[in-house]
Formats: sequence, structure tokens, C-alpha cells
Amino acid sequence: MKEYLKKYGVRVGVAVIVVALIVALAANLLDGRAGLLSNITGAIASPVGQAAASAVDWIEGFYGYIYKYDQLVAENNALRAQLAEAQQAAIDASQYKEENDRLRELLNFAEKHTDYVMESAKITEWSSSNWESTFRLSKGSSNATNPFEVGDCVVTEYGALVGQVIELGDTWCTVRTVIDSAIDVGALVGEAGAVGMCVGDFALMQEGCLRLTYLSENAQLIEDEAVLTSGRGSIPQGLVIGYIRSVLSEGNGQTLYGVVEPACDLGSLTQVFVITDFTVQE
Repeated sequence: MKEYLKKYGVRVGVAVIVVALIVALAANLLDGRAGLLSNITGAIASPVGQAAASAVDWIEGFYGYIYKYDQLVAENNALRAQLAEAQQAAIDASQYKEENDRLRELLNFAEKHTDYVMESAKITEWSSSNWESTFRLSKGSSNATNPFEVGDCVVTEYGALVGQVIELGDTWCTVRTVIDSAIDVGALVGEAGAVGMCVGDFALMQEGCLRLTYLSENAQLIEDEAVLTSGRGSIPQGLVIGYIRSVLSEGNGQTLYGVVEPACDLGSLTQVFVITDFTVQE
């Protein structure tokens, strides 16, 4: 209906007015009173003309409203599209900057550890379970240059420990994070390099932390002190696991353990780096 009025509205209005005038003239001619018709025509010409003009103005105004409305809708849609493109461009620029910053930091880290062979990978999916802390990466055993293996160490661009590869596919792998309840990593702490173990704890996992325990005799724990990897197994020595948030005692009150907050912010990770090979330090 809107399109019909938009296209033929003015014509319909004019046609209605013309038909009304013809009917009035025919009625007077049939009565045979030409003089009277002239008088009547003169009497009604002004009101009819005004009414016709008003009708035409209304129809033209309505037509103009419909036209302008469609024009405004089209302009609004165009502006929405431009805004969406601008927002996407801003997001892309931010992501490129973040990735460049990560790669720059990685370059600094790699220059200090020329014995590491590393491969970058994107995080594609996080575990939805409350019983574990794992995520999936976009690469696996079929990488052309640096194939991943179960047990490979995963770090940030700063060299902070993120976790270990525990499951492997051709084009993907699953990583267990440092706070997962099943994690266990050899640790060094303190200036003397006291040996211990960083292990997962279900209760602490809910707080985003892990436990430092099985410490060597006479080891001392100090809050905010860094906890490093000891080099046990497939994890190189000297990576930062985290920092001691608090020092507590076991049930007997004589054995101490540390609550360790990871050095990496797991919640903000989008890209990580897998150490596929390294030189074992003697």
C-alpha cells in the first residue's frame, strides 16, 4: 500500500477532484439552468479550489513523508554498516598491536634462551568443567617445523609457566594449566634454591592458586618470593611458576607449605608458546 501511494498518490487525488467537478457540472446542465450554474460555480469555486489544493498538499506531504522515511532508513542502515566496519577495524588493530607486543617480548625472551625451540599457538577453547583447568591449542603433532609432543612445556612471552601438553591430536592439543588439580612441577625457591614441588590442589584451584610443598629440610618460605621450575622432566629450569602469596602450616602445625599465585594471568591468555626442545642444564 505504501509503495502504491508513493507511486500513484498524487494522481489519485487529482483524479478524485476532477471527477467531483464533472459531476457537479453535469447536474447543472441537465437542469438547463446555465445562469444558475455560473452563479453556483462562482459560489463554490473558491471553497472547492481550496479543498482541492488542501487535498493535493496533503497527498504530496504524505508522499514526501514516505519518501523521506525510506531515505532516512537507508541512511541509518548505511551509518550502522560504517560504524560496524569502524568497530571491527579498531578491534583488529588492537589485536594486531597485542600480538606484536607479545612477539616483541618473546624475541627478548628467546634472545636470553637461545637453547629453546619454541612454537606459537592460539588458544581455541577453554575447559567448561569445574574439576579441571585446561585449554585447547590450535596446533598439534602435524606441525611442519616443530611438532608438539605430550609433556611439552607451555609458557607466555615473558617466560612464565602456563602448563604442559597432556593430550595430542594432529592439528590440536590440550594443555593442563599450572593451577589444575592434577599438575605437579619441580620447584626451586629462595636464594639458596631450596627444592620442592608445586602441586595442584582442588580447593586452591578455585582461588586460581597452587600449593608449594615437599620442601627440602630447613627450607624457608617468604611471602612474595619467586618460585621457579627446577628442570625436572620435560620442563626447563628457571621458568617462573609464580609468587608465594601466603605461608601456612599442615595439620600437625610443624610442616609449612606455600600458596603460590601463578606468574601468568590465565584469564587473559589468547596466545601462548610451546617449548618443543631445549638443552638440559647440567
